[in-house]
Amino acid sequence: MVDETLQQARAVCYRRRHRFQEEDTVIHHLSIAAKDPKQAAGVLAEIMGGTAVPFPPNPGSYFALQLDDHGSGVEVYPAGTVLRPNGPTGGNFLRNEPRGYGSTHFALSVATDGETVKEIAARAGWDCFDCNRGPFHVIEVWVDNETMVEVLPPNYAAEYLAFADPRKFVSGLAAGRPASARQG
Repeated sequence: MVDETLQQARAVCYRRRHRFQEEDTVIHHLSIAAKDPKQAAGVLAEIMGGTAVPFPPNPGSYFALQLDDHGSGVEVYPAGTVLRPNGPTGGNFLRNEPRGYGSTHFALSVATDGETVKEIAARAGWDCFDCNRGPFHVIEVWVDNETMVEVLPPNYAAEYLAFADPRKFVSGLAAGRPASARQG
């Protein structure tokens, strides 16, 4: 059953990967802040099956690279880093007081199986929860126990992609109800 689910997920991801070339739209990387950027990038890279490297434009930052065909990755800045417009030179990196919890989160599809994701998060001392979102599941991994990453191992990625099918995504979201248990 698990092997069959993984094969289905790989097939969905394969189809999506080839469709990407036709549609030409993807988020290649994003940034978050962490108390220990090197450690956070290393853990994220391990979950992604990639590697972490220093990110020279912002000293003390690291880049967790998935090493896939899309250049997927997560830049991890020192806690309190903010970006400010700076014209054609590009955004400035400024340091403020760290913020703690925030609204930014992202879903990250990985080839790593769910149990391994949970083991890696536990080793890092990060909260980690297997969650049912209704039409799909995620593993919430909380970087520094403050920033949520919804990790999608292959079987969860297949569920998410089935839900996010462009032919029914909007209607699926419109039909949803607020999750009262998730309201603070």
